Amino acid sequence: MNNKDISVNKKAFHDYEIEDRYEAGLSLLGSEIKSIRKGKVQLKQAYISFINQEAFIKGMNISRCETAGNYFQHDEERDRRLLLHKREIVKLASKVKIQGYTCIPLKLYLKDGKAKLEIALAKGKSLHDKRNDEKIKSMERAARQAMKR
Repeated sequence: MNNKDISVNKKAFHDYEIEDRYEAGLSLLGSEIKSIRKGKVQLKQAYISFINQEAFIKGMNISRCETAGNYFQHDEERDRRLLLHKREIVKLASKVKIQGYTCIPLKLYLKDGKAKLEIALAKGKSLHDKRNDEKIKSMERAARQAMKR
């Protein structure tokens, strides 16, 4: 199994506290997978929505592919269906609905030639938590630099 990261949502780790992670397939068009292989994807504003027992990713931008003809081009911001097991969808949807969690994409990668999306069940951090995490990181960085000297 060879995994190649295409896009990583770094802002998600800063803004959210990650609880559970899941791997989901994506229902894509041909021109979309071509663009993904070229790395023309942005996950920054994306989120997962649950509609009628199905999961969709909204706000993920996949740029148009130059090599595909006009007829085969895709809409860059369209909602894409996630391929998850029904029990995973029910579990995620219930936690998002009741307990104040949100479902966000963490990274998009290729696994055996297929595009996979790592999604997470996450809780938003408060400003205090973000500052505390930044303080801890800077202290660890200073300690590593002191050890090198």
